[in-house]
Amino acid sequence: MQTGRNDIDDMIVHEKMQVALEYQSEAWADGRADGIEPEIIADAALVLAMRETIRIHGETGAEALLDSLRDRMLAGEFSPERKLQ
Repeated sequence: MQTGRNDIDDMIVHEKMQVALEYQSEAWADGRADGIEPEIIADAALVLAMRETIRIHGETGAEALLDSLRDRMLAGEFSPERKLQ
């Protein structure tokens, strides 16, 4: 069975997400090693993410992202106890 174009695109996006998460984890660890509290690192990451989202997609796009993130949060997607299958 041949992998379709969308499947390949999805795999590429997934791989990029994994690498980006690794970069974020390294930055988080560096901040913690420098004595920055987790709450401050998290707030800074969210501020930077929102600035970039607004720059790229405008305020309406950012609001849509926030709505999506809220739904995903309420569904438990970001919970540390969540088990991935």
